[in-house]
Amino acid sequence: MDEKLIQRLESAIARLESLSPGSKPPSGTLDAVSAASEPSIVAYDDLLVEYVVKVSLAAEKIGGQVHDITIVLSQAFATQKELLMKIKQTQKPDGGGMTEFLKPLNDKLAQANNMSEGKRSDFFNHLKAASESLSALIWIAYTGKGCGMSMPIGHVEECWQSAEFYNNKVLVEYKNKDPYHVEWAKALKELYVPGLRDYVKAHYPLGPLWSTTGAVVSAPKSAQPSAPNPPSASLANLASSSSSRPKQGQGMAAVFQEISSKPVTSGLRKVTDDMKTKNRKDRAGFVSSGENEVQKSAPKTAAKTGPPKLELVMGRKWVVENQIGVKDLLIDDCDPKQTVYIFGCKDSVLQIKGKVNNITVDKCTKMGVLFTDVVAAFETVNCSSIEVQCQGAAPTISIDNTAGCQLYLSRESLETSITTAKATEVNVMVPSSDPDADLAEHPLPQQYIHTYQDGNFVTNPVSHSGG
Repeated sequence: MDEKLIQRLESAIARLESLSPGSKPPSGTLDAVSAASEPSIVAYDDLLVEYVVKVSLAAEKIGGQVHDITIVLSQAFATQKELLMKIKQTQKPDGGGMTEFLKPLNDKLAQANNMSEGKRSDFFNHLKAASESLSALIWIAYTGKGCGMSMPIGHVEECWQSAEFYNNKVLVEYKNKDPYHVEWAKALKELYVPGLRDYVKAHYPLGPLWSTTGAVVSAPKSAQPSAPNPPSASLANLASSSSSRPKQGQGMAAVFQEISSKPVTSGLRKVTDDMKTKNRKDRAGFVSSGENEVQKSAPKTAAKTGPPKLELVMGRKWVVENQIGVKDLLIDDCDPKQTVYIFGCKDSVLQIKGKVNNITVDKCTKMGVLFTDVVAAFETVNCSSIEVQCQGAAPTISIDNTAGCQLYLSRESLETSITTAKATEVNVMVPSSDPDADLAEHPLPQQYIHTYQDGNFVTNPVSHSGG
């Protein structure tokens, strides 16, 4: 191995060991020393050296904000090691105690989240990929069935799927521009899949094993409200939901309590007949305008925007309407008999976990949709600047009257049938047969040549030189 690389690895490992104050066991404490020598802790050290260091080295080559948020990511992983050691000496806490116990980790997640908010950075996708991915570390809050979150292995995979949406953007943007950014994005993915996922699978598939005789952690008296505490499951609910990330200047605990105190659909109106797509008088046959486009067929009068909605209607149809600038929309309680209808949203991201019958995106601009499986079809119509990621299977994908669609397919969805009509700038990203290779980009034809031959017209796509 190159001598300079070895020196950099040793330097990075030394920095990792000093990232989290107090991460080393107190001298003279036999229990702490014993915890540090546990196989699961030794394996966690291996995780840091093999994967976290790799991301850190790649970030050093890039510098700037990417380096800054990678430092926070490294600190978060170091903090989790400290918590895993403490768990072996701590009794399982209640809801308030769990919030207090996880506070050091929560602070790092909030710090990363704040770095990805505010004025849009040139490295927005890097920042979002890193901050979204860190929610995977909350697997440590799993306390068993009924706690409100997926089992540890599933939680890590779900959180990475959410972060991968932004990570793929980094890979595509820098594929032929800067290999250091590609190296960073690939290292980030490997950190979680297979890194953290395989670690959790090997040592904590059913969650942490708390001490039965250790210390007791309780919420600070100053933080204890006079009203009854929310159930402990609310902690896990936040951990498992990307739509419940802490906002700037707020900790997880405040969001937990807010989520547990009211249903997600409170304050939302039910969809009436006149709101349904088939009855809309404003359903026009033109593409909604993007920031860099002008649609001549658009009406000159400003369209009226209704209230934002995210609700389940009659147990059958999820309605997501008029969401503007919301990056963490989530539907995670669905079944194959339900449909999802997304209308009039802009500059937002929706994740749909689980299998649904059909998904339709109508009159949306700069909208991102991540979904797992659909029974029938995924459709986009009258849209502009749409990004879609299929993480499972989709028999049919329809792109109609849409300007600008970036479609990411998984290996499970490579057999899908893609139909386009009046669609421009449609690019499909597919995984390579080599797991270490970049995604392959395939632009779909938008121009055709029609020639009259033997009594019939023959249609062929236009082939551009260098395309």
